[in-house]
Amino acid sequence: MNTDRTIIRYTSSMCPVCLNRLPAVLERHEDGVYLVKECPEHGVYSTRVWKDKIDLEDWIAREDPLDEVQRGQCSGDCRSCTSTHGQDTCCVILEVTGRCNLRCTYCFANGGDQTAEPAYEELCAAIEDIAVQGRGPLIQFAGGEPTMRDDLPELVRYAKEAGCRYTQINTNGIRLAEDEEYVSRLAEAGLDIVFLQFDGCDDEIYRKLRGTDLLETKLRAVTNCDRYRIGVTLVPTVVRGVNDHEIGNIVRKAAELFPAVRSIHFQPLTYLGRYPGAISGDHYTLDELMADLCEQTGIPEKALLPSRCDHAMCEFHSTFMVSSRRQLIPMTDRAYDTRRERTPADRNRQYVAEHWSRDSSAENALNDAGSIDGEFAEYDPGIPLVTQSSESMDFNEFTRRMRTHTLKISAMAFQDAMNIDLERLYRCSLHVYEDGKLLPFCAKYMTPARH
Repeated sequence: MNTDRTIIRYTSSMCPVCLNRLPAVLERHEDGVYLVKECPEHGVYSTRVWKDKIDLEDWIAREDPLDEVQRGQCSGDCRSCTSTHGQDTCCVILEVTGRCNLRCTYCFANGGDQTAEPAYEELCAAIEDIAVQGRGPLIQFAGGEPTMRDDLPELVRYAKEAGCRYTQINTNGIRLAEDEEYVSRLAEAGLDIVFLQFDGCDDEIYRKLRGTDLLETKLRAVTNCDRYRIGVTLVPTVVRGVNDHEIGNIVRKAAELFPAVRSIHFQPLTYLGRYPGAISGDHYTLDELMADLCEQTGIPEKALLPSRCDHAMCEFHSTFMVSSRRQLIPMTDRAYDTRRERTPADRNRQYVAEHWSRDSSAENALNDAGSIDGEFAEYDPGIPLVTQSSESMDFNEFTRRMRTHTLKISAMAFQDAMNIDLERLYRCSLHVYEDGKLLPFCAKYMTPARH
């Protein structure tokens, strides 16, 4: 490692062992940007958080550092904190069970270790609290595996009645593939989005990460959701050396399955909950994911935008119109994204949920006359996945297609005990409900490093 180091930003972090708050810096080294911190008891820790595949200073140029007051408010101990958070709630996760029908190698919730689960009445009270605290948020039912509960459709219905505008389940898809009647009940209850674990298009990947062959199960789950018009988001956990080579194939599969699949939400591996061995010092970074995505698909880097709702180092997002030949036409361009202000969580929630779900009036009207599927040719792997050529259409047709013909590609890079940056935690809009509080995701699942 080169001894020449440049400090990019001063921030705060936590000791990965005792989880006490520590001062930290982002330093540029020869091989990337590192988060460096020192605990008086446990020593110095230096973790690469950016490989400079994309220039970090440019990526976070409009991400103002926390001021002295904000830094003082954020201790990292969100369970005892009473200070004002730096962002409102976009999505609230509610764990409805600890049971799971898989035993995944990596699981931030450590699913399957618990047999007890909250009573229905207890969850209804939590849903009412979430609707008020989150101001009608997108609610995600999670676990464990939430479809282990037979009463999940009733919980979805209750959430809608309580004022949660959008509903989502985070699932491995097994029951959705095997029990079509259950999918029908979820749809009738008002489920908007299925957040489907989808790590690749090769069963060897599932054997390594999930312990069994699952590809056909995933595809059957998509088919059943499509039958009942529930929007599907593919959610790959990306692990270097396991499925980082598969990113392009996942995007191609989404184009093939569109409009059943409305989006892809990549999640680079994070050491939270259950994981094998000690935390690796070599994280698969957000910019590394972006570079691999562009290389494997032909997506131009400028189509990827940093989040203005959450911290820029946490997320990228992009929008593509799907052509009649199932090619992706970029609709976002970083060169024209000049926003300085933060996007309010409620506005971000509405935009994302409407594009991830299939409950748009435009698509419904189109399906009354026929089917949106009839507008697309069979997927052809022999043509380029990405094209800059937009199909000829007038303004009204363009506006309609932006509501019915778009595929969103995004990613969320969670933080663990080695790379946590409290500046990022302070601006988190993804919250988990626990004992009456809405906790930032990474604070809820933060796991001390094992040595």
